[in-house]
Amino acid sequence: MARLDNKALFFTTSPRTPAKMIPEIRLLCEQFAGQVWCGRSGVQTQFAEALSKADFFEGSTSKSESEFSARDRITRAPKALGFVDLSPKIALTEAGNAFVYGKRPQEVYLRQLLKFQLPSPYHKENKKITGTFYVRPYLEIMRLVRELEYITFDELKIFAIQLTDYSRFEKVKAAILAFRVDKEAHRGEYKRFVNDIWTEAVLAIHKDRIAAGKIKTRESEEATLKNFVSTQKSNLRDYADACFRYLRYTGLISISHKSRTISFFDDKLPEVDYILSTVERKPVFTDDETAYKEHLFSATTPALYVDIKENIVDTLMRIGTFTKRELIGKAIDELKDLRDDIVQERRDAVISAQVEEIKSYSLYSEIMDTYNEIISDGLYDAPLMLEYNTWRAMTMLDGGNIRGNFKFDDIGQPLSTAQGNMPDIECDYGDFVLSVEVTMQSGQRQYETEGEPVARHYGQMKQRAGKEAYCLFIAPTINPAALMHFYALNQMNNRYYGGKTQIVPLELEQFMRLVDTAYNNPTRPEPHDVKRFLSLAIEQILLSEDESDWCERIQDCIGNWLVAA
Repeated sequence: MARLDNKALFFTTSPRTPAKMIPEIRLLCEQFAGQVWCGRSGVQTQFAEALSKADFFEGSTSKSESEFSARDRITRAPKALGFVDLSPKIALTEAGNAFVYGKRPQEVYLRQLLKFQLPSPYHKENKKITGTFYVRPYLEIMRLVRELEYITFDELKIFAIQLTDYSRFEKVKAAILAFRVDKEAHRGEYKRFVNDIWTEAVLAIHKDRIAAGKIKTRESEEATLKNFVSTQKSNLRDYADACFRYLRYTGLISISHKSRTISFFDDKLPEVDYILSTVERKPVFTDDETAYKEHLFSATTPALYVDIKENIVDTLMRIGTFTKRELIGKAIDELKDLRDDIVQERRDAVISAQVEEIKSYSLYSEIMDTYNEIISDGLYDAPLMLEYNTWRAMTMLDGGNIRGNFKFDDIGQPLSTAQGNMPDIECDYGDFVLSVEVTMQSGQRQYETEGEPVARHYGQMKQRAGKEAYCLFIAPTINPAALMHFYALNQMNNRYYGGKTQIVPLELEQFMRLVDTAYNNPTRPEPHDVKRFLSLAIEQILLSEDESDWCERIQDCIGNWLVAA
């Protein structure tokens, strides 16, 4: 049971990407169902080991960190959202079964978000703050977004995070509206302005704790007010980020990465309004775990707009060419299948149109501006935007079949990063293939989390394709340990990776230079140009004294990669 110690909203933060729960829950329940989850049983350690070996998992290679991470990934979102029951023994719930194995996981997921509440038998208040929480957090944030038309990341982390009781809704809404007015008066100094307001909010939220002198944090040995405020800001930022990500996966939410705002898709407003007018705002069964579990584990509650057959019929008549007579005799699942097919067709058409526009180089400036925003930390969810923008850049280079493995939303915008068991981007150029891996990770963690998976994805793609393969590894900065790893791997015969790997690490600014050269070249690059650059970069290893020398030689290859040999 988690304990609520602070007077700010709590959102599940692990895993960061909701879709990643599905394979992890499947692994837990298929291998460990019926066993006891508690630490003494050893099951948590066994699960951590199984998870670390799974081809979809991207995590630390440290044993202690991987055990903690694995435990965290089950006891947080999967348990809190009712997908798994861990007591008395591990079991997949009705909601979990529909989420993991059903056709429409996002629909089940939405129901569970709406049931998440504070307090609950899973989340009890510290006695010193009893009476602070009485809310269904995701439901009330959705209400804020609907009534305010949008909400920014800053507004969420400062004000919405204080909506600990649904009765405070109007007060929080008014505070956000006042903040928007004040913001207009501080143009040109927004960062300082918002930081001051954020600090005031942290001091107000934790005034009792500060007054009592209880400001030591686990993150620092130094018990100073400055460190305390910094830690609490970090916590609020993490919770706001988790809320954005979890709401987005419902399929109702549109996001603007540049302005860091979320709003509802216009065509989803009937579904949103139905939820806000019918779903109970009050928490239930706060002291009755048995009744709470029965409520939480249901896969069919609360009722959604799409559960009403007439609503699906109306939707299909609006987005398709059906008549009511054609639809009225069909079961609701058949109608949902028809709707999903139409939505997928529309999504595919939007993406195809994007590809044609990208290939014309008309989006060159936008793509380069997006990279600069990523480098300057000016975009929300930079890892996702780095995948998406690199897919656009590779598509713009043209000459091949370029497939991004990240997920798109209904309007062709990036929704979630690629799963852990595949490259971020796969490029087929006819007589050779190229995997492209991107990461925002830096430092030693870049090597720990990316080194082995990048090579594994490369080997799997090479085996699938049955032809020569290369890999580009792109990051804002390349960690020396990762550089050394790829330098060594490229010189070793390894059956697991299909012989010597051909992995070329590039810093993001180097890759941008590569794209810029293509844009300014009199002729557009072709597959043989791409292959010549990759081959030349790999060949530099034979001329290099060490990995640093190799890195410098790659740099020399970039500026003239389209100059004929």
